[in-house]
Amino acid sequence: MTDPQVPVIRLDPLATDHHGEAARMREAGPVVRVILPGDVMVWAVTDHVVLADLVTDSGVSKNWRNWNAIQNGDIADDWPLIGMIEVTNMVTSDGADHHRLRRPVTKTFTRARVEHLRPRIEHIVATLLDALPTHADDNGVVDLRQHYGEAIPMQVICELVGVPEPWRARLRELVGSIFRTNTTAADVVATQRDRHALLRELVDLRRRDLGDDLTSALIATNDHDLDALSDEELIDTLWLLLTAGHETTLSLIVNATRALLTHPEQRDIALHGDDSTWAAVVEETLRWDAPIGNFPARYPLEDITIAGVTIPRGEAILACYSGAGRDLARHGPAADRFDITRETTKHLAFGGGPHICLGAHLARLEATLALPALFHRYPELSLAVDAGELVPFPSLFSNSTQALPVRLTEQGSTA
Repeated sequence: MTDPQVPVIRLDPLATDHHGEAARMREAGPVVRVILPGDVMVWAVTDHVVLADLVTDSGVSKNWRNWNAIQNGDIADDWPLIGMIEVTNMVTSDGADHHRLRRPVTKTFTRARVEHLRPRIEHIVATLLDALPTHADDNGVVDLRQHYGEAIPMQVICELVGVPEPWRARLRELVGSIFRTNTTAADVVATQRDRHALLRELVDLRRRDLGDDLTSALIATNDHDLDALSDEELIDTLWLLLTAGHETTLSLIVNATRALLTHPEQRDIALHGDDSTWAAVVEETLRWDAPIGNFPARYPLEDITIAGVTIPRGEAILACYSGAGRDLARHGPAADRFDITRETTKHLAFGGGPHICLGAHLARLEATLALPALFHRYPELSLAVDAGELVPFPSLFSNSTQALPVRLTEQGSTA
């Protein structure tokens, strides 16, 4: 039963007004009820301080098996959001189990290993920048999302994980399908089936032929570990690396590019700045236009009270990173303004506490290499449509646009 004093907001699975929706939730209170597709009701937290406390609270589980709706059989296997909920990896585990699942990834996905990728990422970026003009249509318009923002992290994470090149187009489709929240029941079932099949084949391939990649490293670690991952845990861990390693960075690059193209004074500051300035572009984008707008889910192990609202044991709580990123109490009266000179940009875009994103360093590295290279290579880069015409990616989770049509040069000029 819903507390009549707690506002209830139905979330739009097409994300047609993502930040407007986040603002309405934030204005309604630090804790609200939201209705997800299929009329599934959960809680949502948008206040920065409250959310920062929530993500570090050991009394709130990340394990979907603690969700009352799952236990009661109220969530079907073809629910549009099931792929973001029912996985078995470090993101959906607690305590000792979380440590067991996270440890082998921490040992193999090291900061040094990521930094070692810098020359390779620079090469990928340069190659894609060279190719951008070949993707222009008859009007000189290029979809920067498809041919740059999406292409960089997909190639980087696939090489890191060890996904063969011929498999990557299908993998890209599967990742996109997981984050979409307007999918059909048939799409949901097919995506779950196909992603399991693809990753099982990857594990089998690497067991036969170990390479210098994370899949091989995880398999090798598993073979000598008393707390080895089960096949399901290994597959879902690889799925986590591939989805998080792709989707967050894709949206970060797209959102930062869009922000700079629609804020010429900020673009000018960036173009005349140094590496620290471009790092500020990335951090401000993460705060102002978080790549993951909402993230599921947490489940209290006992009744808890958050900001005066009691949430019963086993209810699901959504972390609203977009709402927290523009929280006026945290970021001041100009929280809605994109400003790379802002003094305090600390955000929750990568989560917090024991579940903080292990791939944050890689996402930041890719973005800080991709963005300056793009704007310095194409100084006349401009949107090919009005900003209001950009169509949002249909997702309650992934916050970006379906396409980012740009012109690399002014109309009538040549590269």
